[in-house]
This record gives sequence, structure tokens and C-alpha cells, in this order.
Amino acid sequence: MKRVEKFLKDAEVYYLATVDGDQPRVRPFGTVNVFEDKIYIQTGKVKDVSKQIHANPKVEICAFKDGDWLRVAGELVEDERREAKEAMLDAYPNLKAMYSVDDGNTEVFYLKNAKATFSSFTKAPETVEF
Repeated sequence: MKRVEKFLKDAEVYYLATVDGDQPRVRPFGTVNVFEDKIYIQTGKVKDVSKQIHANPKVEICAFKDGDWLRVAGELVEDERREAKEAMLDAYPNLKAMYSVDDGNTEVFYLKNAKATFSSFTKAPETVEF
């Protein structure tokens, strides 16, 4: 799991794929944080991505850096606890200009039943589950 977190942070931008009815939707994200041994992401409840995650929590994440890429398939579970939101905002202080723990908009999700596949042009894929 730490390797997944490190890759996503090193890449700085990863792409989150959700489903909107029968249409896939992909958008860039940059937040990733480990809290209580789980990988978390953050978004706002007013965004379409939030609505899509709540309707279908199965997602994929993809990131690319230096000729290597990572795909993570799993389910996102909302964590409404204040501590989880605080941990994310503390890890990304720049978010505090747009979000706060008590704004009614900030939400954090952790990955469960996740399968990460590390790939490159020169090595065989390696899969880890967490």
C-alpha cells in the first residue's frame, strides 16, 4: 500500500475513472493520503464525481511517471469522520482555501478491495492487493 501511495504522490496527478450511467468519466486528481492504514482521496460533495461515486463506488485510478504506470481498481467508501477529513486537509494545506472539515462539502473516501497493477514497457506487470 505504501508503494501505491508513493507512486501516486510522485506522479503528482492521477486519473480517476467513474461511471455515469453507461458512460465512463475520467478526470485528474492529485490528493492521496494514507490514514489508519487505508489509502484516501478527497473531493467535494457538489461535484459530479461525488454523485457518480455514491451511485457506483467501483472506480479505477491510473497514473504514469518515468515510463512506468499504475492502475488501481477498487471500491471507494466514504469516511464521514472529522479525523479522516482533517488528516487529508493537513496533508494538503492548499486545499484549505477551498475546503474545510465542517463545510458540508468536503468528503474523503478510502479504497477497499483494491488491486494495484504496476506496469512498464520493460518489466512484467506486478499486482498487489490491499
